[in-house]
Amino acid sequence: MKKTLVINVVGLTHSLIGENMPFLSQWTKAGKVTYIKPALPAVTCSVQTCYVTGKWPSEHGIVGNGWYFRDECEVKFWRQSNKLITAPKIWDVAKEMDPTFSCSNMFWWYNMYLTADTSATPRPIYAADGKKFSDCYTYPAELRNILQSKLGTFPLFDFWGPKTSIKSSDWIAKAAMEVEKLRPSTLTLIYLPHLDYDLQRVGPDDASVVAKNLQEIDKVCEDLITFYEARDTQVIVLSEYGITNVSQPIDINRVLRQHGYLEVREEQGGELLDAGASAAFAVVDHQLAHVYVNDLSKLEEVKKLLESVPGIESVFGEEDKVKHHLNHPRSGELIAVADAKSWFTYYYWLDENKAPDFARTVDIHRKPGYDPAELFVDPKIKAIKLKVMLKLLKKKLGFRYLLDVIPLDATLVKGSHGRYPDTDQEGPLLISKQSNLLSKNNIEAVEVFDIILDHLKNE
Repeated sequence: MKKTLVINVVGLTHSLIGENMPFLSQWTKAGKVTYIKPALPAVTCSVQTCYVTGKWPSEHGIVGNGWYFRDECEVKFWRQSNKLITAPKIWDVAKEMDPTFSCSNMFWWYNMYLTADTSATPRPIYAADGKKFSDCYTYPAELRNILQSKLGTFPLFDFWGPKTSIKSSDWIAKAAMEVEKLRPSTLTLIYLPHLDYDLQRVGPDDASVVAKNLQEIDKVCEDLITFYEARDTQVIVLSEYGITNVSQPIDINRVLRQHGYLEVREEQGGELLDAGASAAFAVVDHQLAHVYVNDLSKLEEVKKLLESVPGIESVFGEEDKVKHHLNHPRSGELIAVADAKSWFTYYYWLDENKAPDFARTVDIHRKPGYDPAELFVDPKIKAIKLKVMLKLLKKKLGFRYLLDVIPLDATLVKGSHGRYPDTDQEGPLLISKQSNLLSKNNIEAVEVFDIILDHLKNE
């Protein structure tokens, strides 16, 4: 099989490739661009899994970045076990075709306990005293120490949160090149999340901010492509979704609560969503929300209520879920999709003073939905740098601390994704110099699997 590299530049669209990406612009001219119609939801875990399985969420089971685990009555986001994917992966299929095939998975999701030959993924250390430390998980295990001794500790706080920067994508790229030197692979998958951050913070039209981000990720792509092409490797550059401007947050859980469907319980002065006790509640994921209706006698009235909410474009029932490949037991009984200018918050409290302590922190595992406000520090906090410094000093001295600097103002968020793009230019794309292997100008997300496999077979 032919050596192939797949670089996932999150948030990259054709409209962004221009003067601020000189290397990728020139590289693209030597190949062909194919536009991808993403799966619903157009979010990281669902789309990546479509790419590596060639199956829809209705078959592979990844219906979002998180979902309601019905048997536990808990919402869980950003799980990491590859066993959650209920379909064969491309590295398994390729290995059956060629026993000498090998795969390196560098930070694509569900990257623990998979059957790829080499892998690495973020994995912080949670200490007993509440502190969180940057780290990563690798297979084989000894690779973790090799990479971090050469490159420094994986920069987790540059990977997500208010401090995000090019450092995390650059670290991943450098780690991938180190792995290629140590354990060369037939197929390498690399995840570069850098564009995801400021495009959500400010939207794609803020030229001064976006230009800097494009220049930074272009340099990382140049380093990777130059390195791998020198090793006789075919390169595919693709993205999962495009990020578009939004201006209207939809507090879907507040609507459900105000109409008596959603239940909370109070703990230490804050309110927690009580999913198991609720007649209906929503698990939000950018511009799509899975609405779980525990009391099926209320299904139709919940659907009618949501259809009346400003900003909600569609509410899928069973037939629409089949049409959009989301008819899976993990999906909600209803699925709400926002219009082009709107997105869903997870907020369920009606009084800001009742927000749980984790609402004002970066806490991707306890929040019952995705929270892009974690990309900001609260502008209402005076002397924010001093506050953060004092909190970190407590950490260094061994004291417990709560880094409660995340705002509860969803209007700060200016970019989102998750629905189908309105135009090709706003959606994800796939670029390859192997133009003969890209026979279509537009493809479905599940067809990326075949394109990668065709590259591998392109002897």
